[in-house]
Amino acid sequence: MTGSRLRRTRSSTARTRRRRPTARPRGAARGEGTDPVKHERRYSGTAERLRRPERLTWLEIDRVVPLCLDGIEAAAALDVGTGTGLFAEAFAARGLRVTGCDVNEELLEAARAAVPGVEFVPGAAERLPFPDASFDLVFLGHVLHEVDDLAQTLAEARRVARHRVAALEWPYRAEDRGPPLDHRLPPDVVEDAAHRAGFAPIKRHDLAFMVLYRFDLGEPTP
Repeated sequence: MTGSRLRRTRSSTARTRRRRPTARPRGAARGEGTDPVKHERRYSGTAERLRRPERLTWLEIDRVVPLCLDGIEAAAALDVGTGTGLFAEAFAARGLRVTGCDVNEELLEAARAAVPGVEFVPGAAERLPFPDASFDLVFLGHVLHEVDDLAQTLAEARRVARHRVAALEWPYRAEDRGPPLDHRLPPDVVEDAAHRAGFAPIKRHDLAFMVLYRFDLGEPTP
């Protein structure tokens, strides 16, 4: 084998070895819940980042909260994946009794300091530590694209909700801000999973920066 052919063969072999494995589809089932160790590592030390001004603009809180509550009578809300409590604070400001949950204890401590009137508890989206029909509204802010089991997450949200589940997500398009495209969920994936979880009707609101899904349960659970 000539020197040039040998170099080409070695280069090709090296590229093959460096090739990344095929990524697991987002939302595919894997285990019992979101890995808290991975979540801690991913979000550790980001409490200040989660409240930076440009992110507050992207979240469109002043539009999202009224849309979540439109058409239902809500006295109690659960904020799943609460982070530093931004949405928990916004729902509480409207007079709701709010509970926030997250798997990251560091963020929960930041939320407790920032929003003293809200109860914050540890809990994973796939295994919510609450009885059935505990909340009029269950809100998931940037949660669905992060969980390991999308179907189980929606099933758990439905279990603890009385009237509605609302989910805020990044739009399915490539952008400089937010996660890469392969970490985002196409609308048909979200809506199909919601249908299979038994939600009806399902509505999608395309906002300036985000997408808000509303999943209703029909008649309130007794």
